[in-house]
Amino acid sequence: MELSRKASIVGIGQTEFSKNSGRSELRLCTEAVTAALADAGISPHDVDGFVSFCMDNNTEGEVARALGMRDLTYFGRVDQGGGACGGTILQAAMAVATGAARTVVCWRAMNERSGARFGQPSAQLQVMPDPELTWMYVSQGLQSAASYMAVMMRRYMYETGATREDFGRIALAARKHAAINPHAWFHGQPISMEDYLASRPIAEPLCLLDCCQETDGGVAFVITSTQRARDLRQKPVLISAAAQGIRKGTNAMACFYRADISPRDEVRLVGDQLYAKSNLTSDDIDVAIIYDHFGPSVMPALEALGFCEYGEAKDFIRDGGIELGGHLPVNTHGGQVGEGYIHGMNGVLEAVRQVRGTAINQVETVNHVMVTGASGVPTSGAILSAL
Repeated sequence: MELSRKASIVGIGQTEFSKNSGRSELRLCTEAVTAALADAGISPHDVDGFVSFCMDNNTEGEVARALGMRDLTYFGRVDQGGGACGGTILQAAMAVATGAARTVVCWRAMNERSGARFGQPSAQLQVMPDPELTWMYVSQGLQSAASYMAVMMRRYMYETGATREDFGRIALAARKHAAINPHAWFHGQPISMEDYLASRPIAEPLCLLDCCQETDGGVAFVITSTQRARDLRQKPVLISAAAQGIRKGTNAMACFYRADISPRDEVRLVGDQLYAKSNLTSDDIDVAIIYDHFGPSVMPALEALGFCEYGEAKDFIRDGGIELGGHLPVNTHGGQVGEGYIHGMNGVLEAVRQVRGTAINQVETVNHVMVTGASGVPTSGAILSAL
C-alpha cells in the first residue's frame, strides 16, 4: 500500500528538557501527550493507537489509564533506540492508512540523566540489543557508545581527510542554534572553536562537545489521516515518506566487520527509500534534522543523504553551510548536542515547527524537511512536507 501523504502530524507536545526532572517517566509522558493533544485540538477519548520505543519504560495500558483514554485498537514499539524516531512515524502512518487506528500518539519519555545514563559503561550491557557481541567489545575496552562511534569516525577521518576543526564546525553550529532556542539546555551558551579544541577528550577523536546531552524529558506527537487533519486546529504536516533500514553487516553501533565501517550505509538505505517513496530529491529538502548522538556523525549522514559527495561534507559545512542562511540549515533547534537528547524525537518536533513556520530559528521558506534516526545502527527517517 502506498502511504505517501495519506497521514499527517497534527499535534506536538513536550516537557522541559532538564538534568533532573523530579518526576516519574510516566508523568513526563502524560505531560507531553496532553500537550500534543491540546495542540491538535483532539480529546484523549479520540485516541485509539500508540507507538513508542522498545526502550521506553511506560506501558500502553499505564499511559491510556493515566490520560482517561478509551479502547486502543493498535499499539506498536520500535527497536534500536536512536534509530527508531522515524520508525514511530512509519508505524503510525501505516496504522492510519490501513484503518488499524484513526488517531495515533507517538511518544518517548525518559529520565536519562537522573536515572539510567546511556553514556555510562554499565548502561551499555542494558541498552545494547546484541549483548553477546557487546560483551566481546567491552572486554576489549569499548565500554560506551562514544567508544564505538570513535572507531567509526576515526576511519572516516582517515578516508576523507576530515579534521577535528571540521568536527568542531558541527558543534559550533548546533550550539549557535541552541543559544537562540529558549527550550534548549544550552540556551544562551554558544561556543568558539577555541572552546571546542580545548574540550576534554572522551574517546579519541571525540571530545565532550561532540557528545549529545543526557536529558530528562518527554516528547509526543499526534498522527491522523490527512483528510481528517484538514479540519483540525493546526496546519497539517504531511508525511511524504517514512522508512526503516538495516544494511547488511550492521550491528548496533559496532559495525566493525563490514567493508565500510564509516557510519553511513544505514542512512543511505533509508534516504534512498525516502526519495523514492516521496518522488523528491535532496535538492527539494529545505531543512535537515540529522540525528546527532555524536556531532561528527552528521558529516557522513550528509553524504549518505545526497547533499554532497563522499568526503565532501567537510567542505559543505565550511563558511556556515549548515547554519541559518547556509546551503542547508541542519538541526535548527540545536540538535541533541545543544537542545536535548530525547532519542531524536525532539528533532521530529522541530521538523514540524519548521513546516508550520513557527520555529524559533525559522527558515524563510520550508516545503520539505528531512528527519533521520541515528547512524551506525539500524535506523529510520522521514520526509515531512507542507500541505
